[in-house]
Amino acid sequence: MGKIIAVANQKGGVGKSTTVVNLAAYLGSRGFKVLCIDSDPQGNTTTAFGVKKKSASASTYDILTGKTRIQETIIETDFSNVSIVPATESLAGCEIELINFENRMKRLKMQILTCREDYDYIFIDCPPALGLITINALVACDTIIVPMLAEFFALEGLSQLVNTIKIVKTNYNPSLNIEGIVFTMFDSRLNVANDVVAEVEKYFPDKVFSTKIPRNVRLSEAPSHGKPVMYYDKSSKGAEAYELLGHELLGEPLELPKKKRRGIFSFTKK
Repeated sequence: MGKIIAVANQKGGVGKSTTVVNLAAYLGSRGFKVLCIDSDPQGNTTTAFGVKKKSASASTYDILTGKTRIQETIIETDFSNVSIVPATESLAGCEIELINFENRMKRLKMQILTCREDYDYIFIDCPPALGLITINALVACDTIIVPMLAEFFALEGLSQLVNTIKIVKTNYNPSLNIEGIVFTMFDSRLNVANDVVAEVEKYFPDKVFSTKIPRNVRLSEAPSHGKPVMYYDKSSKGAEAYELLGHELLGEPLELPKKKRRGIFSFTKK
């Protein structure tokens, strides 16, 4: 049975899609079967995997509104063991439509239950808002990864997200937990960045990933080429950072091989 992970933060531009794409690609390269569900109307995860939105016959919008089954929307990407449910522009108006549906908080969960056993990991890329689409993701998932910037205002956004998680856990998904908080676009040279990390670790002990994702040009360029960074530039710091984050997610030693080939390494699924 696949583990369902929502990647959420109501603030935009914190690396949610980047985290989904690159964690999924790394896990896929390890032999795990991965499904990504793009529930952000911007469709960044869809684009980053090189999937053309106009060519998609169905999307996340169609499964949320009950127009089609999730199995009919899944597209295999060009990258090992990774499939995607794409997002198209139609998703932008979905929030309004969902208001009129019964079980409007559980529509994504009901769809995922029909394919959960086909995958080892299912990632849900959430929109930068705490609306009905994000609530659907939180109700459907087992755990949440929260990408955030090491900036002062990010603390306020994290507090709002935690309050939402508590509400969802109380009313809809009692097993919901935070998988971890990952700092993105991180610069350890900045005092404020280190102060924010210390503050978050104080209030969320054992919930902050040791891996910090640095600002990296190749990581920023990769989506425009429709590739995860490990396939775009396997020797980049961005590729290595997401590989380390993958190790951490899997509960493995947080290190790369001593005599490493930079980039993609030879591992087998346990």
